[in-house]
This record gives sequence, structure tokens and C-alpha cells, in this order.
Amino acid sequence: MSEEVEYTEAFCPRYQRAVEIIGRRWSGAILRAMLRGATRFGEIRDVVPNLSSRMLSERLRELEAEGIVERVVIPERPVRIEYRLTEKGRALNEVVEALARWADEWLGTERRAAAG
Repeated sequence: MSEEVEYTEAFCPRYQRAVEIIGRRWSGAILRAMLRGATRFGEIRDVVPNLSSRMLSERLRELEAEGIVERVVIPERPVRIEYRLTEKGRALNEVVEALARWADEWLGTERRAAAG
């Protein structure tokens, strides 16, 4: 019985949802770029190799719907649009940095070993 309880407690729907949100293709890279200061559409697209404008637009809309990103219209001529992380989005900083450290340590080693 205790194994069943541990398994049930190990699966958390909130955790699964969080993994699905930030684990979508390109979402992690977009968040990392924004956490490092990119706010304009072109800035984000330029720092994430192979990210298409269509995919960036789609992911930004999804992150906005989740309350992680906000779209800010700045009434200048021409109108300027920025994407900013909300408090909820900024709270992902530790998570994103921890994943980056893990990737550097474990995935970098696998690549070097496979190449060697």
C-alpha cells in the first residue's frame, strides 16, 4: 500500500502541467532569452537559432495566455511592441538556470563523449 501512496504523491498534476508549459518546443529558449533581457520580437528571434517568426508568435501567445508573458504596446511612432515577463514568468529564473546548469554538465558531456 505504501508504494501506491508514494506513486500517487510522485505524480502531481500541477508539476506535469508546468513541465508541459515550459517543455514545449522553443518555450525554454524563449524564456531564457527573455530572462536575459530580450523584450522585442526581433531580439528574441535573433538570439534563438532556427526559431521562425510564426513559431515565436505562437509561443508568445501561449505564454501570454498562461500569464507568464505580457504584451505591451508602446504608443510611439511607429508603435512599438514589447514582450515582458510577468512576476510569474520571472519566478521561472531559478528553474531555467538550473536546467541550463544540468544541460551544461550532463548533455555537454554526452556530446563530447560521442564525438570522442
